[in-house]
Amino acid sequence: MSINYRIMTKQAIIERTVKAINQLPEDKAEEISDFADFVSKRYEENQLTQGIQKLTADSVVFDFLNDEEELYSVADLKEVYNG
Repeated sequence: MSINYRIMTKQAIIERTVKAINQLPEDKAEEISDFADFVSKRYEENQLTQGIQKLTADSVVFDFLNDEEELYSVADLKEVYNG
């Protein structure tokens, strides 16, 4: 019997995972717990990073720089890098 996991609800996924963990020895169950902690922390860090990026993008703190006149031009360069 084939199960399409893509259409499973979160609760169904949790139940399937708990059932699989219950069939494992303690050390393997602990590995899964450690991995779940890792994924959770990575997700939290990603959410935090996205939040910071959104705050920065929406911020008006540096908008005054858009109104600054250009102080220097290409003509002011002593050496041009063509790397």
